[in-house]
Amino acid sequence: MDTVIRRLGRVDYVPTWEAMQAFTASRTPETPDELWIVEHPPVFTLGQAGKPEHLLQDVGIPVVKIDRGGQITYHGPGQVVIYLLLDLHRLKLKVREMVRRIEQAVIDLLATHGLAVNRRDNAPGVYLGEQGEGAKIAALGLRVKNGCTYHGLSLNVDMDLAPFAAINPCGYPGLAVTQTRDHHIPLTPQQAGEALCQHLLQQLQRQQPERT
Repeated sequence: MDTVIRRLGRVDYVPTWEAMQAFTASRTPETPDELWIVEHPPVFTLGQAGKPEHLLQDVGIPVVKIDRGGQITYHGPGQVVIYLLLDLHRLKLKVREMVRRIEQAVIDLLATHGLAVNRRDNAPGVYLGEQGEGAKIAALGLRVKNGCTYHGLSLNVDMDLAPFAAINPCGYPGLAVTQTRDHHIPLTPQQAGEALCQHLLQQLQRQQPERT
């Protein structure tokens, strides 16, 4: 069953979140999986267990408490967000393996542009450096309901990173963030979204889970 890719452009956060919830609630075992490529106007999102104290200052950007895992993050123009509306039962994947595959898609995309990045233990996302010791370039958070995922990942491409200074990104005080533009990767957010979708599809089509 082919995965549907929807290119939604720049859309407000809350209606998109509500649309993901509605899609997930109404899907059946025959519903095709979907990837939604979006950008959002400036917004902070706070995960289910998110602590409000990780918002360090009010910079006039709305804060939305949502139902994914993880702490606080920032979305804004110039960042590509891909929402993954997937049936894990059909894919025969556990959540942890799904997270690894999402991270691997980002790692593979950036490797094609000569940028070494990696994952970190117990800190979902993708970070600079062979060991993932550097600044964070991509964040992810999922919600699983009835074996189906929604929410997804964000990749910083060509954006104003200043709002990250108003939070402890993903709950980590002092965590540095970066973006592809600062590493001379010549991708627009639209191009990055298309390329990242292809890497995600490759990961979803792999038959055998990786062993850690």
